[in-house]
Amino acid sequence: MKPQRILGIIMAGGKGERLLPLTEVRSKPAVPFGGKYRIIDFVLSNFVNSGITSLYVLVQYRSQSLIEHLRESWQIGGRITRGFVSVVPPQMRARDGWYEGTADAVYQNLNLIGDWEPDIIAVFGADHIYRMDIEQMVQEHLERDADATVAALPVPLESAGGFGILETDDNGRMVGFEEKPSAPKPIPGRPGYALSSMGNYLFKTETLVPLLTRDASRPGTHDFGRNIVPELLADHRVYVYDLHTNHIPGLRSYEERGYWRDVGTLEAYWQANMDLLGETPVFDLRNPAWPIFSGCYEGPMAALVRTRVYDSMVGTGSQCLEADIRRSIVGRGVRIDRGARLDECVILDDVHIGPHARLRRVIADRRSTIPAYSRIGYDAGHDGMKFHLSNLVSLCSRIRRQRRPRC
Repeated sequence: MKPQRILGIIMAGGKGERLLPLTEVRSKPAVPFGGKYRIIDFVLSNFVNSGITSLYVLVQYRSQSLIEHLRESWQIGGRITRGFVSVVPPQMRARDGWYEGTADAVYQNLNLIGDWEPDIIAVFGADHIYRMDIEQMVQEHLERDADATVAALPVPLESAGGFGILETDDNGRMVGFEEKPSAPKPIPGRPGYALSSMGNYLFKTETLVPLLTRDASRPGTHDFGRNIVPELLADHRVYVYDLHTNHIPGLRSYEERGYWRDVGTLEAYWQANMDLLGETPVFDLRNPAWPIFSGCYEGPMAALVRTRVYDSMVGTGSQCLEADIRRSIVGRGVRIDRGARLDECVILDDVHIGPHARLRRVIADRRSTIPAYSRIGYDAGHDGMKFHLSNLVSLCSRIRRQRRPRC
């Protein structure tokens, strides 16, 4: 079998409205995660670790923060012409206006596909936390001679209504698809679960290009889940790739196999950060066989002065003075003053927490300042007058901030 030319197209243009106010000044893929990463680092690391290094990142809403991060952290090209991470804002070549859906975004950039002439086009989302060897999905795609392959995983029925739900035959060929159904169909033999699309696709180029062109000529939505995949089922070979069959080197026995999280809400974002903590985390970032790459940060080691730290991560350049930090993620350049206590918090870069502040299940956005003796996360009624509240967490995004935060 001849080597396949694979082009990755990363969909990174979404607004991420359910993650407000973290997405007030940045797109969802640019939201910091895990102390030193951005959400987009996970899909890019999966491609690079899989040996697929020709990547276009399609951006749209509030994209400057993401563009700056990619410029500073993801320069992999140089003289290797097939190795690049290239940002593509809306070019308006095919029509005026912004992208009108995921399929329209790729359609408006068919010139990139024509110039690069790939055999396989990998269309992946940029806003999920997971590890995946994409090359294994490619091999299954080729062995089945599939026109398209959709990555999927089982999800509990009670949460399946927020995803595209797939049906397959006994050979793994897709025979049905519903986008965000009100009554998801369970997997045969697994009554409590439905098979959910991850929003990650492989296509034969010869299949996808005419399909996108035909879709663009019609009114209405132009989305892979709502339009492209259902149309493929009629007369193309579409198969499902189960993430749980994907083997990641270096995965520990205590980790959740097939870990994948849509961090689209504050609760899901907070919980996924908590999943990184402890001696046996559900998702362990310490895997040298499959690293998650990101940018460098020029700063000294974290300074912990008479500070108690339990099951937490503290970022480079942070300074903690006589503090108590429990099950929390503290970003880079954070200052925590004497007597402050954090419980199950996510603190982004350059936050200042004043003396004797008490924070419980708080997400503090970049460059926030928490005044001395603050109590946040203990009284929902009081917090609701100042902060953005969800069912599980309080988000501090505008406490004593002198200027608009960096992205």
